[in-house]
Amino acid sequence: MKVYVTVGLVVVAVLGLVMLMTVPKIMAKTSEPVYCASCHVMEAEYTAWGKAGAHSRKWCVECHLPHQNQAAYYVWKSLDGMKDMYVFHSGRVPDEIHASEHAREVLQANCIRCHAEAVAHIQKDRQCWSCHKRITHRYSGMRDTI
Repeated sequence: MKVYVTVGLVVVAVLGLVMLMTVPKIMAKTSEPVYCASCHVMEAEYTAWGKAGAHSRKWCVECHLPHQNQAAYYVWKSLDGMKDMYVFHSGRVPDEIHASEHAREVLQANCIRCHAEAVAHIQKDRQCWSCHKRITHRYSGMRDTI
């Protein structure tokens, strides 16, 4: 019985060390815009992002993931990543990609988070991109089909 417990603890310890050493690198690598563009369905968005003025210096995750706390960030990064991989690898990518309700809420919260000083005294009920169309992938100069 002691042998099984010892082997189990060693296995858990080794897996824990592997996770501690690899997960941060994986999370960092999958946060890079070039990784997002590695799925061919996102190539046009990647090209458009590169033409999006000041926002071209921001990474995809800065707008497309929640930033209220680290737990929410990593949970949604994992969920969205798994969903995107499933949709891509199952061949279920729609012709037109649209942000979900949750994605729109995250995008709006991130606009307000980054531009808090500028929007402190205005009504925040409207989606920022309803007026600022040039920040979206579709209207940033290179994207025609979204």
